[in-house]
Amino acid sequence: MPQPLPLEDGKLSAGQREQYWADGFLFPLQVMSATEARTLRSELEKIERDWLEADLPLPLNTYKRVNSHCVMPLAHGIGSDPRILDVVEGVLGPNIMVYSVEFFIKEPKTTQIVSMHQDLTYWGLGAVDGLVTAWLSLSPATPASGCMDFVKGSHKNPILPHTDTFDDNNLLSRGQEVAVEVRESDKHPIEIHPGQISLHHGLTIHGSGPNTTGDRRIAAVIRYCTPEIAQQTGGEDYATLVRGEDVQKNFVPVPAPSTLFSKESLDLYQHIRAAQAKVMMKGAKGETGMYT
Repeated sequence: MPQPLPLEDGKLSAGQREQYWADGFLFPLQVMSATEARTLRSELEKIERDWLEADLPLPLNTYKRVNSHCVMPLAHGIGSDPRILDVVEGVLGPNIMVYSVEFFIKEPKTTQIVSMHQDLTYWGLGAVDGLVTAWLSLSPATPASGCMDFVKGSHKNPILPHTDTFDDNNLLSRGQEVAVEVRESDKHPIEIHPGQISLHHGLTIHGSGPNTTGDRRIAAVIRYCTPEIAQQTGGEDYATLVRGEDVQKNFVPVPAPSTLFSKESLDLYQHIRAAQAKVMMKGAKGETGMYT
């Protein structure tokens, strides 16, 4: 098990910042105790039990996978956690927005994978440095459970060509896969455990294999950005300011949800989802339940 990197008063050291920009990723970073992470997992799984058969406009899994922070106070609380923000500030600086929060789950003994891809491919934000993903482990993410694999230094590429597979076994919205050869020897397994995060650049090539273990692989995945970046190919876009100032006003602000799946938050969620679908699925030859 990799040992967590030592933080300086909860923040990245100068050397760790340099390592992030050299490699395009950084891990493992302990931001909370394993006990607290397991409590968050329990809260999420209670929501799954309580709301699975609820009369929601969309399937519960859609709300978990797309913009959870809009309708789930649990997700918003994770995205705005000051301990995570303290780490992210070392990459993005003092002004930080949450672009999205999603719960990414691989069920035990399943074959679903995430193909090798770059996050920024279809988001309409361009090949920017001002976006970082924090991947918080709520259960062990190991090679056996399908942890992420990163390609070191791949964030120095532009947005590369991708192929849409729409494979039912692929957890991505379009089954997108980078159209370049990625050798197994180039993949670095990102093993992290409950309460730890990894960080990766929006252009870092990454993916993950199947979960062969008897436990769920559960992560809260937070996309953070600076206020300076902006939607380039669509119309309005949405984000939540969680630290500092937003002088640019490039994003429509998303308020924290007051309760689970309130009518107001569900209405806003659907508006955001429709706007983002025009960008995320632009040019797609198929469709997926997340953005239909």
